[in-house]
Amino acid sequence: MKRNLTGFMAILGGLFLSSMAFAQDATSANAANGGLIAIGSALAIGLAALGGTLGQGKAAEAALSGIARNPTAADKVFTPMIIALALIEFQAIMGFIIAYTLSGKF
Repeated sequence: MKRNLTGFMAILGGLFLSSMAFAQDATSANAANGGLIAIGSALAIGLAALGGTLGQGKAAEAALSGIARNPTAADKVFTPMIIALALIEFQAIMGFIIAYTLSGKF
């Protein structure tokens, strides 16, 4: 474990130090920022989709297990579950909007 941690820290230190070796002037730095913005927008939509999917899966699992334990409570569980799924989906859509906004800036 310690050996893996040491190797990881060495690689991480090399990545941080390599930024000084590849320093650029202002004109080429603006071109590099466009790539970083693209990576940021890709991470935004990817994490929003992943989080939304995991959240919806857990919400549906909890609601279905509640209905399976007490089938008479299906009417009381169904409406809040749909509202919760809609709110989770809205968060994923907001991630898409943020990603779209970020990608339009370069």
